[in-house]
Amino acid sequence: MDLRKLKTLVDLVSESNISELEITEADGKVRIVKADPALARPAAWMPAQALTAPPMAQPLTAPPQPGTGGAATASAAPVEPVETGHVVRSPMVGTFYRASAPGAKPLVEVGQAVKEGDPICIIEAMKIMNEIDADKSGTVTKVLVENGQAVEFDQPLLVIE
Repeated sequence: MDLRKLKTLVDLVSESNISELEITEADGKVRIVKADPALARPAAWMPAQALTAPPMAQPLTAPPQPGTGGAATASAAPVEPVETGHVVRSPMVGTFYRASAPGAKPLVEVGQAVKEGDPICIIEAMKIMNEIDADKSGTVTKVLVENGQAVEFDQPLLVIE
């Protein structure tokens, strides 16, 4: 294949949205693949440690230290507290709001009775306000998230007993 034609094909791939081009002609076959800018550097420059698998998860308790009477010490990893009652969890990632509008009265307060299907909070996701309903009847005993706080999927929001 002519070198000028090859350069034209390389320019075509680099200036377009395509990531790969393969051409077969009588005198040969050419395959041009656009490299991801994040992966543009060859892997050979990486230290050997970076190419190995990540370490296994660490145990939650440390081994007994000499002179401590054999007692194991807890690690610094945060442990989610165990809640009694029914924990209402976030169905999505977003921002938690207790009220339907800024300055408005919260949808639920601690000690308030709720019925299944009652609105209990709002989660804003992608500029859409999603009303979260109680999935169980009972009394709200604890609100676990601050107003305006970002929440993750399946994060505990409040407790109903």
